[in-house]
Amino acid sequence: MWNIAVPWWELVLRSTVVYVFLLALIRITGKRQIGQLAPFDLVLLLVLSNAVQNSMNAGDNSLIGGLLSATTLIVLNSLIAYATHRSKRIEALVEGRPQVLIHNGKLYSQVMLDANLTHHELTSALRQAGCLAVEDVHYAVLENNGSISVVAKK
Repeated sequence: MWNIAVPWWELVLRSTVVYVFLLALIRITGKRQIGQLAPFDLVLLLVLSNAVQNSMNAGDNSLIGGLLSATTLIVLNSLIAYATHRSKRIEALVEGRPQVLIHNGKLYSQVMLDANLTHHELTSALRQAGCLAVEDVHYAVLENNGSISVVAKK
């Protein structure tokens, strides 16, 4: 329970590699997945966490090893949060930039395609903002957190 099977630094290194890999993978898959978890997305995250567990702990099931891995992940997350707060460049790399979906009633289909955003998801956001059609929208923006902000035409 108290004896770790691998050197402490290996647990820290493995946890760091897995954290950076998953951060990059989630960033590549798009904003929609972060802000709007469907049931299958939640299942994917749960299964994904189980899938990478062994690559982080190297077969070590000790209490100390688990606590060290968890501490490493929390410290890395805090460092990333601090870095994105201090640097706009790092923020853009980690979190991305908001993307304009509609401007003055013109829909940018390529932006929707790049963001893996369906027309159903967009029209749902438009309805929530009180717009019945794309032509009623001054602008709509896909935010970094995956939500869609809509401003109706006056």
